[in-house]
Amino acid sequence: MNPKIFDTHAHYDHEAFDLDRDLILGSLSENGVEAVVNVGASIQSTKNTLKLVQTYPSVYGSAGIHPNETKEFEESWLDWLKEAAKEEKIVAVGEIGLDYYWNEPEPKVQKQWFSRQLNLAREVKLPVIIHSRDAAKDTLDLMKAEKAWELGGVIHCFSYGVEMAKEYLNMGFFLGIGGVVTFSNGKKLKEVVKYMPMEQMVLETDCPYLSPEPNRGKRNTSLNLPYVVNQISQIKGISKDEVIKITSRNGKRLYGL
Repeated sequence: MNPKIFDTHAHYDHEAFDLDRDLILGSLSENGVEAVVNVGASIQSTKNTLKLVQTYPSVYGSAGIHPNETKEFEESWLDWLKEAAKEEKIVAVGEIGLDYYWNEPEPKVQKQWFSRQLNLAREVKLPVIIHSRDAAKDTLDLMKAEKAWELGGVIHCFSYGVEMAKEYLNMGFFLGIGGVVTFSNGKKLKEVVKYMPMEQMVLETDCPYLSPEPNRGKRNTSLNLPYVVNQISQIKGISKDEVIKITSRNGKRLYGL
């Protein structure tokens, strides 16, 4: 029997799926996708995620506030997230972290709520999904200060080089690999994939974003992951089945499934 893919990071509550969400999520299994984790990025998207996990047996979820959504953050949100994180099919706190690409809100505010959500994960005993963009040093420094290795988790859509990968791999984190590894300008990520052990790799789409070649620029879905598998298989010199088998096992280990 062919092994099935585990998409560890998706956003199926996004409006890009409003017309055919049911069709896509209903067809995953027959198209070789075993499970998906729908990731919360705001209070609203976490609420949407709670609905999705109740509706679809193969969908799990996470609860968290994306760094760019922390400007209006209120204390009461943490209480709400804490309750949401206790729901049966919520398997992580995230996505949380730092994003200096948009520089909104200011780094001080992002750091404050990143730190608070790491502590929330500690309270509810769940791994974390880390979003880090153009904020390599600050993310790592804060995670070390908060002893994030005790929580475990994944650096989602890993976008830094081998040196930074080493730091996170040594902390026991998984690295999320998606469509960027297929891009002709994705040389840095290809080097990371070549360097890293398969035991710490998980597959992700971040859909509807980051479609792999040859669908770059179009809406992404979990059904595009075979292109990512193919690329990893070539870089690592192992079979596609082996890539799927190992990354799916890792995904289940990551989220305690």
